[in-house]
Amino acid sequence: MSYVSPSELVTKMIDAGESKVFMSTRDTVIRAYMAGAILALAAAFAVTITVETGQPLVGALLFPVGFCLLYLLGFDLLTGVFTLVPLALIDKRPGVRVRSVLRNWGLVFVGNFAGALTVALMMAVIATFAFSVDPNEVGQRLGEIGEGRTVGYADHGAAGMLTLFIRGVLCNWMVSTGVVAAMMSTSVSGKVIGMWMPILVFFYMGFEHSVVNMFLFPSGLMLGGDFSIADYFLWNEIPTVIGNLVGGLTFVGLTMYATHARTGATRPRPTTGKAEDAEQEELEVPEKVGA
Repeated sequence: MSYVSPSELVTKMIDAGESKVFMSTRDTVIRAYMAGAILALAAAFAVTITVETGQPLVGALLFPVGFCLLYLLGFDLLTGVFTLVPLALIDKRPGVRVRSVLRNWGLVFVGNFAGALTVALMMAVIATFAFSVDPNEVGQRLGEIGEGRTVGYADHGAAGMLTLFIRGVLCNWMVSTGVVAAMMSTSVSGKVIGMWMPILVFFYMGFEHSVVNMFLFPSGLMLGGDFSIADYFLWNEIPTVIGNLVGGLTFVGLTMYATHARTGATRPRPTTGKAEDAEQEELEVPEKVGA
């Protein structure tokens, strides 16, 4: 059968986290680079569709194609390793230490950022004919997104920061659900269906994804967005990364682990025997008939 039960699923999650901890630096960075680049292309694709059709839902419906491709190719996003890698530490897998978890997160962050930045530069070149003309309509929209989702939060102060953090939490709740959902099936079609649904939710709802933002905000800076690099890191990337960590680990990784890998004690069953149950049923029959 193509369906993987939850108990088996959690074991696969822990195994996946352990394998990422011990992956070589070279492979970790390459896989993270390609994940960041593919997701950035998907974000550019979704923004282009939204601008050309005027329908954000259409862009959101098609954005998950990038996530599905990078997952099926075995590449790694920061949001995914936030959820999976700590499980190997919590499960006390041999050789897994806090330092090795942080090492993995750091390498994946660098790789994702480099891949997304590469695509951001390429898209900026396309939108401006190599910076020789003003940005086209898609380029202008990318600049507006970067400005609205940095300065827009800053205008609200602490309330804006909290909103940004919560959007980061909700984002990786959905994205990590997509990562886990892909493990519920052994078929390509089952994996794609499992991933598509939560990724659609996160993108259409405008939640904050740290890797998508690694593309959107550098693009915005290159294409005339009225915000600074400091605005980007302080009023988006850093709070988003923290929110993504909390959302993925708390609402997906730890909950799955707690209820399927370390299940609670079962409640005691009733002690009445079959004879007593049958006698009780016979006593109740006349009352039902009389009624």
